[in-house]
Parts: sequence; C-alpha cells; structure tokens
Amino acid sequence: MDLQLNKKTVLVSGSTTGIGYAIAKGFAKEGATVYLNGRTETGVNDALNRIKNEIPNAKVLGITADLTIEEGFNHLSREVTEVDILVNNLGIYEPVDFFESTDEDWAKMFNINVLSGIRLTRFYMSKMMKKSWGRVLFISSESAIQIPTEMIHYGMSKTAQLSIANGLAQLTKGSGVTVNSILPGPTFSEGVERFIGNLAEQKKLTPKEIEHQFFAETRPLSLLQRFITPDEVASAVLYISSEWAAATNGAAIRVDGGILKGIH
Repeated sequence: MDLQLNKKTVLVSGSTTGIGYAIAKGFAKEGATVYLNGRTETGVNDALNRIKNEIPNAKVLGITADLTIEEGFNHLSREVTEVDILVNNLGIYEPVDFFESTDEDWAKMFNINVLSGIRLTRFYMSKMMKKSWGRVLFISSESAIQIPTEMIHYGMSKTAQLSIANGLAQLTKGSGVTVNSILPGPTFSEGVERFIGNLAEQKKLTPKEIEHQFFAETRPLSLLQRFITPDEVASAVLYISSEWAAATNGAAIRVDGGILKGIH
C-alpha cells in the first residue's frame, strides 16, 4: 500500500529515542521530509546519524529545542514554519505516590505532556486548516483510560490529550485536516530495556524471563503478553497520517496489545 507520504513534511517532537524515533524513522522510510527533535544537540545528531546510516537517502533534519519551555517552542517555530503532519510525542512518566505528590509534580507533568503539544498544535494546525490538509497526532497511552495508581498524574496528562485531540477534531469539519490520538500499551523503549536488563541482573534471570513475569503479574490483561515494539506503534501512526485514513478523525486508536477491555 502506497501511503502517499513522500511529499509530506513531518515534525515529530521528542524523537531522538523510543517511540518518537521509530515514528521519525518510519516517515523517513516512506520518503517524507522529517524534522527530528530533541533537547540536546548530541542526542539529535546521534538520532540523525542512525537514521541516515539505515536509510542513506533519508530527508531528515534535526532541530535542537527544549519544547517544555516557551523559548524552545519559539526557536523551533522560527526554524520550521509549516508542516503537513505534526506528531506530538514528547512526554515523560515517573511513578509518584499520590499522597506524597506535590503541586510541582502535577504542574511538571501537565506542562511537558500536555502544554508542549498545545503550543505546537496551536501554531501548525491553523496553517493546515488554511491549506485544507493536515494530520495532527497525539501519542497518548492506554494509561489515559486505565489510570495507573502508581502515577495518577501521568494518567491525567494522557487523558487530557484525548480530550484536546477530540475537541480539536471538531474544529476540522469539512476540511482535509484530521486530529487523532494513539494509545500505545507497554512498549519496549530504551528506558524499559535498561530497566528490564538491570532487573534481570539483580534477580539472576534472563530479560525474557523478566518480561514474562511482568506480564503474568503486572499486566495479566494483555493479550499480546509481550512488550510492544516502537516500530509497531510507528506503523499505526504512519497509516493514520496517510491519505487512506481520511475518514478517521477525533479517534483514539489503540495499539495496546489488548490490555484495555470493553468498548472504548
């Protein structure tokens, strides 16, 4: 299937590692012009080199900007004035006991996971509307629906993304612009890989045994019973960004491995 992305310009926030990197690489493979973003020049250059080594003809450029602050957004918006596809991937997660959490913990989570995407979408989506074509995606999480008790503030931020995306989609009526959310389940990012590796070393088990234990005890509802790969999440993003997905708007697409139960 030709996704017809080769003439599109794409910005993926927080894309030097993990799901964001896989998404940027996926668009590069499809021939799109991709702006890859990270907070440090070293991280951005490393990601650029990895993509170019794998895809020699990739049209990929790097933008070093901390999008958690307004100054970083201002720098990026000056460098990249218009895009066809915006993927709001930047985000963090951190376990915090609710009763020990501070206002600063909640404000930090909201600022990074929610406000960064609002700033970018406010700037780029208005231009998409004028062209009558565009794609905006928020990389949310299954935690938006199944709130994790160990990080309720994270779940809040991911639920907020669903509300924002759905509300923005209502503004696109009759245009060629769509706004959707992607809900990944537990994904084998670099951070998870390090965590699993360290845990395996401590318990004198193999990483595969730790993974099996995790899904048996912590995520027993998963139908997949393994970590999702970043490339599997990226595949869903690429399709929803394509011409073929024009009828999908205001939706929350699950790439959760079957963890979420019921009809959502």
